[in-house]
Amino acid sequence: MKAYKTYLTVKDPKKVVLSDIPFPAGQRIEVVLRAAEDDIDKQLKELKDVLKATQGLPQAQIITEQEIAEEVDSFRRGY
Repeated sequence: MKAYKTYLTVKDPKKVVLSDIPFPAGQRIEVVLRAAEDDIDKQLKELKDVLKATQGLPQAQIITEQEIAEEVDSFRRGY
């Protein structure tokens, strides 16, 4: 499936015009409209919070550097 993403600002809520799209005439396409997130800083903070919480889970803390190195070595050897 070929996908194309673009951004535009709505000038008239009754009509949205897409131009110069990379599809040939007659090609059936699916159009999905959603509002873009304006607050990227908020999204980044939420992601960092989730990652920090994940790193704090007991499962993440029981793996040692040695175990990671052994797993990487095993993977590289094809085991």
